[in-house]
Amino acid sequence: MTSSHWPAALSAARLHVVSGKGGTGKTTVAAALALALASGGRRTLLIEVEGRQGIAQLFDTPPLPYEERKIAVAPGGGEVRALAVDAEAALLEYFELFYRLGMAGRTLRRMGAIEFATTLAPGLRDVLLTGKAKECVNRRGPDGRPAYDAVVLDAPPTGRVVSFLDVTKAMADLAKSGPIHSQAAGVVKVLHSDLTAVHLVTLLEDLPVTETLETVDELSVAGFPTGALIVNRVRPQWLPDRSVAAAANGRVDAERIRAGLSTAGLDLPADVIDGLVAETVDHAVRVHAEGLALARLDEGPPLPRLVLPQLVEGVDLGSIYELAETLVEQGVSVPALSGATS
Repeated sequence: MTSSHWPAALSAARLHVVSGKGGTGKTTVAAALALALASGGRRTLLIEVEGRQGIAQLFDTPPLPYEERKIAVAPGGGEVRALAVDAEAALLEYFELFYRLGMAGRTLRRMGAIEFATTLAPGLRDVLLTGKAKECVNRRGPDGRPAYDAVVLDAPPTGRVVSFLDVTKAMADLAKSGPIHSQAAGVVKVLHSDLTAVHLVTLLEDLPVTETLETVDELSVAGFPTGALIVNRVRPQWLPDRSVAAAANGRVDAERIRAGLSTAGLDLPADVIDGLVAETVDHAVRVHAEGLALARLDEGPPLPRLVLPQLVEGVDLGSIYELAETLVEQGVSVPALSGATS
């Protein structure tokens, strides 16, 4: 049985990892989730790690640097900051933090040593990216409170998200001691705890649902806490359930449609009626297919489920706020931890 609300366990999470099959709108959903979690005077951080500058495009801002910048004000006085994590910059920060290299680190960058290091140990790149997210989750302000009430990570697609999150374990095993081991172990501890929730975005289509359910299983095996299933771009159903199956099979009574329109005072040409019939069949086929996809989700693990509507006008900043409001209406919230409300 699937819960359709945002349970208290998810409100208690501090790191919200958002993934989904390519094309499902995971970056848009991550942005809306960050806004929703910032509602009511909270402070959230939205992180991207794929170098696409998708967050900057959504919020209509210049490309994000490796620096936390305020990009939006949430309803109730909250704020959303954003950060584009660059593996090279993260490694330089890592060198400075653990080895005090400073100028030497920048020299390594000019020599190409950083690219060499991340190529030689591909897992190191993901350790750096997830490590920065972990640092933001654990960071405290001067008053001892967490710097952010929640951190939202726009993660790689479902085909890679488990290896992206789990590579820290492999690095911890590779480096038995020292700063790399400590860093990897710290990331593992956060990612495998109740502080983290991995949310999966899907559409009501066969391939995204299949990949989502497979990823739920993979996350469970790897020991990661799965959060909510977020069903994106849900369109309204205009036909009653009893009519869907017949219409999907092309059984639509054109004369009945014509008579109904005529009763309403609309006398339309035959070609227009034919067009309406065709649109009715197309709509029924889609609704039927989405119903099958929804049934597959219902048969899967009992996870909280959130639903977001299809954006008729496309995605812009205003629609991100609308999606955030929809999430808040479904219970998405976080307790105040930082000093944002003070």
